[in-house]
Parts: sequence; C-alpha cells; structure tokens
Amino acid sequence: MAENLTVKLGERSYAIRFGAGLEAEVRAEVERLAGLGRKTAVLTDTNFQAAQGAALQSMFGAVPILALPPGEGTKSLTGLGQVLDFLAAQKIDRGGALFAVGGGVIGDLGGFAAASWLRGIDFYQVPTTLLAMVDSSVGGKTGINLAAGKNLVGAFHQPRGVFVSTGLLATLPPREFAAGTAEVIKAGLLGDAPLFADLERTPLRVTGAELPAVIRRCCALKARVVEADERELAKDGGRALLNLGHTFAHAIENVAGYGDYLHGEAVGIGLAAAARLSEKLGNISPADVARIDRAVAAHALPIRLRSPLEFAALHGAMTRDKKVRAGALRFVVLRRLGEAATQGEIPAALVEASFREVGAG
Repeated sequence: MAENLTVKLGERSYAIRFGAGLEAEVRAEVERLAGLGRKTAVLTDTNFQAAQGAALQSMFGAVPILALPPGEGTKSLTGLGQVLDFLAAQKIDRGGALFAVGGGVIGDLGGFAAASWLRGIDFYQVPTTLLAMVDSSVGGKTGINLAAGKNLVGAFHQPRGVFVSTGLLATLPPREFAAGTAEVIKAGLLGDAPLFADLERTPLRVTGAELPAVIRRCCALKARVVEADERELAKDGGRALLNLGHTFAHAIENVAGYGDYLHGEAVGIGLAAAARLSEKLGNISPADVARIDRAVAAHALPIRLRSPLEFAALHGAMTRDKKVRAGALRFVVLRRLGEAATQGEIPAALVEASFREVGAG
C-alpha cells in the first residue's frame, strides 16, 4: 500500500508517494491534468526507455516523450536547449506540466527546464534510480553543469509531486544502484547515526526488505532540512549540510570529466576525504574514519581515486563551488558520526592533505 510524506513549504508544499508500483497513480495524475485541459510532456533517458518501455506506456500512454542520452553530459546547456525546444514543439503553455522520469540528471535538467519555460511551469519527479529516490528528486534544486563546474546554473523550483516507485529499480544496473547508496550513507553520517550503524551491519541491496523503509527515512530527513532552509540561506548549517562530501566530489567530477565517475562514486570518495578532514580538525577519531571507509567500500563504492588527479586542478574546481562565501571555501565536516556542520577558514594544508590521502596527485 502506498505511503505519503508531505514536504511542508506553504503554498509550494507537495507529497512524496512511496510504493512498490505507482504506475497507476502517475497515470491518474496525468489524466487529472488532462481533464483540466492541461497538456503534459515527459522527459526521460534512452536507457530507461529501453529497459522500462512498458512502465512508460502504462504511466503516460500517448503523452509525448523526449528521451535523451544518459549521463552527466546531458545535464548541459545543449541538453537544456533540447528540452526547451521539445516543450515549444509540444505547445506546452503555462498550464502545462513536465514529468521528469529518470535519475538525477533527468530530474535536475527537467526541473530547470520547467523553471525556465514560460518563466515556470509545474513539473513532477518520477525517480528511477536509488540516488534520485533518496536525494535529488526531493527539495527543488534544479540545474545544469558548465565546463567551469557542476550545478553552477540552476533554480530552486519545487516539484508538484514525487512518485517513488521502488519497482522501477528492478532494471537498474548494479553500478548505478551502488552509486545511489553513497547518498544514503551521507544521510546517515550527517543526521541519522542509527541509519549509519544499520548500513555498517547490513549493506543495502536492491532486493533487501529494508530498502523501502531506508528510502523513506532518507526522504524524511531531507524534507526536514529543506523545510527549515529551502533556499540554503542559513549562515551556518541548514541545507548546506546535505553537501557533506560534495565539495570534494564535485571537484573530482569536474577535473576527471563529467561521466568518468558516476556522481555517487565521486561522493563516496568525497565522504572519505571529508572524514579525513574532520579527523584532522579533531572532530572524529581515526577509528571513525576507518568505519566510514569500510561502510563506503562495503557498498561497492571507491574510497580513493582510480588514478591521480592534480591537486591544483581539484583546488581550482573547489574555488568555484557554490558554497564559497566572500572568496573563502566552506566545507561540511563531521562533528561526530551522525552530526555535521559547515565550517570556513580551514587551513589549506589540511584540505590538501585530505585530498592527497584519497589519491590526489
């Protein structure tokens, strides 16, 4: 039976629906919109279209679909132009809605296109990867990458609804599932120590009976953070805490070239680097760092770079990170396992040492 979780943001509030198979619910929403005279369109990727064509047909019938290539390279100015041209071709007006059916790339790109088209139309998230289910589909952060850095262009644009249909994970490649577990581990480290302990004892598996509850738990944690600091304006902490490990990870993705590492793989290395930085600041112990390394590795994620990347290039990418304030880098660090904080004025030598310990050259 489907469950409900509401993200409480006043007039922008919306429900996250959880269930093993929510295709009928999505179809009902499409039909409801059609009954109101509102046109809809679908954005997905070619991998999902090939693997889950029957599910797409069940959810959307004859609704027009744009399928773009998978991967971070699609989350670009070119990809944005393709989606906007598609919406124009379908004559989507201000009463229309876009359904983003895919992983984080499709959700971020589709959400930003919806925020941009006619200065903003409704969109819905139908996440099809673990990473999107536990993280990127919730909270309204949308955007694209530039050569200069990840997610540097975007908008806060909350979805009208999110449908977390865990049955769609059945055809997800193992590497993609593993990438999603990085965001689950992150959630445990920054705000749910018992969840992290559970992950240490029993690594997540796509067939695990505990998976639906873990997904809901992560969404509930993120919803609470977003409700308190929707636009990441808190001076300290707030929504920025959700970026634990991401300052390192985004630099890795940028320097290695988008697509060389899956986002979750880069986050796995980023968590290992953030753990080392937290230990150097005196917040956690070497034993805690070892626990984090073991948990990340147990989920088939890297904790070191496959081949060295120049620290100078990584540092340059970090200086373009969205969390830079007044020209100074800010990091999310651990106070303890299960609690994180934002911190600036960290000695550059500690950052460099932490990055070098995970393989930077």
